[in-house]
Amino acid sequence: MNNLAPKKVSESRSVSTDLVLPNETNHYGNMFGGELLARMDRVGTIAAVRHSGCVVVTAAVNSVSFNKTIPQGSVVTVEASISRAFTSSMEVYIDVWVEDSVSGERIKSNEAIYTFVALNAEDKPVAVPEIIPETDLEKERYEGALRRKQLSLVLAGRIKPHEASELQSLFQDLENQ
Repeated sequence: MNNLAPKKVSESRSVSTDLVLPNETNHYGNMFGGELLARMDRVGTIAAVRHSGCVVVTAAVNSVSFNKTIPQGSVVTVEASISRAFTSSMEVYIDVWVEDSVSGERIKSNEAIYTFVALNAEDKPVAVPEIIPETDLEKERYEGALRRKQLSLVLAGRIKPHEASELQSLFQDLENQ
């Protein structure tokens, strides 16, 4: 059973660090995209379970940016945080970092946004706690999450454009600049 008391983003953050091994690379010696997607899905799942207190399923991979290749032998850190909780779904923002093993410098290589849905024992969607963003980045991602969700619903034909109030206000703000 889940507790519906609001939670801070930091309470459910999930981090995993691992090496890129030879069997996880393509013929160019870089990590397979599918391997990275699987790692992001696992770390995102842990963040969503921590937040909801329930079993979760991946409902969507909303966005993935493969900005930099990740070579074999790299130290890779995947960080997942809930950016916003809706009724039963959670948007999870995932950042991928590659660490220089000599200098220790971390470079952001990729990012993704996943949606997870919390389920009860009968595999039906169940309510999840609200999220409390604290840092500027958490607040920025929280604010953008509703616009991203509304855009996704409009594109899927599940709501009409005039029902997407956050998108309308965004476009009005842009027109007034």
